Amino acid sequence: MGIENVIFLAVLLSAFFYFEWQWQNIMDGIRLGTSIGRRDRWKERMRNMVLVAFGQQKMFKRPLAATLHGVVYVGFLVINVELIEIVIDGITGTHRALSFLGFGYDALMAINELLGFAVIIACVILLWRRNVLKIRRFTGPEMSRWPKMDANIILVTEIILMLGLFTFNIGDILLQDGTPEHGFFPISQPIAWAISEFDIWFYDLHSASLSFWATAASFGWWLHIVGILVFLNYLPRSKHFHIIMAFPNVYTSNLEPKGKIRNLDAITNEVKSMLDPSAEVDNASSELPRLGARDVTDLPWSNLMDAYTCTECGRCTDNCPANITGKLLSPRKIVMDTRDRIEELIKAKQDKPEKAKEYAERTNKYLLSDYISPEELWACTTCNACTEACPVNIDHVSEIMDLRRYMVMEESSAPQELNAMLTNIQNNGAPWPMSASSRFDWAKDVEIADK
Repeated sequence: MGIENVIFLAVLLSAFFYFEWQWQNIMDGIRLGTSIGRRDRWKERMRNMVLVAFGQQKMFKRPLAATLHGVVYVGFLVINVELIEIVIDGITGTHRALSFLGFGYDALMAINELLGFAVIIACVILLWRRNVLKIRRFTGPEMSRWPKMDANIILVTEIILMLGLFTFNIGDILLQDGTPEHGFFPISQPIAWAISEFDIWFYDLHSASLSFWATAASFGWWLHIVGILVFLNYLPRSKHFHIIMAFPNVYTSNLEPKGKIRNLDAITNEVKSMLDPSAEVDNASSELPRLGARDVTDLPWSNLMDAYTCTECGRCTDNCPANITGKLLSPRKIVMDTRDRIEELIKAKQDKPEKAKEYAERTNKYLLSDYISPEELWACTTCNACTEACPVNIDHVSEIMDLRRYMVMEESSAPQELNAMLTNIQNNGAPWPMSASSRFDWAKDVEIADK
């Protein structure tokens, strides 16, 4: 094992260990949430995961975006198969260790190159859509400088990774100067071979020395693999972590009808006890339950996983009738604010030994009001247009409902019209300010008018 192999192994292990550390932090963040059962109906969940997460079923509501994203996605999956060979070559010092597979290897390399070229074109178009066309759903108050830059960083990184791959292949072809150690270049590396056969910028590529192409091939190889490892460790800090999180998030997503609102267990048990004192209820916890959610620690872990899965694509906000009509609500902002709050609590947990809830109480800072305003929450019509549009099955409405529950049931804070309605329901059994005995007086008035 040479010095290059030792360096490669050190870089590889360092990247994996750092990613594992970041992954554990994210899992700690998700564990801040309360428990919720999502282990039932596993066949339906597997079907959803295959169709929505892997097959990107919801993306095809926008054909152009779906096609461009599909090219990048498929390219990401297939091209990274080559990582197996790169890792083997990097550790053992071999050159194209899987070339013994013959025509199968040539076919795989050809697909990789064609997809790599398609990925570059798709990324250029996506950059143009974001930065030149400035599509509405890519804008908004929550889309500050960092979210916009994040998307551009990922797209530019994808292009650099592909260029690194092509540099390696071109250098490898010209280094062997028509006597390949493996495969047949026009088939196995069609794009790199085509470039190597033409003069670029009026310069004959074949005129360069073998040492130059050896350096170029080595540079392209290192650029590609180091770029992938850097990309891997950038993902947990980026919205593009959905590449990984989409699968568990879709699998554990809510399978109930979208209009069905989850009841609070504490309230359900209370009602059961009132109606039937002999009924069996779950009173395992002696701690007084919080009604609704004030902070991320009161939300189910599924909502916190949603926060790490959000692609910030804006489809939810783009389809929200409240946002379209000028209301303050943006479902995307709700999810982004939740992720920011989780990250703040995780950082506090690392810096101080105190628990997240204790930190929140001490700093008197919470998700509700400090991150998400009541005005945003009350603008929601619970139509579920956002959850229907989301390509990774994020459930925005359930989080909004939990935050609104806290305001109503814990703080007695609600819009005046809603308070009047709740008071009428409590006193009269109906939303209107009239007693039950007067409920049909309108019929008498109609009868008199008819006469």
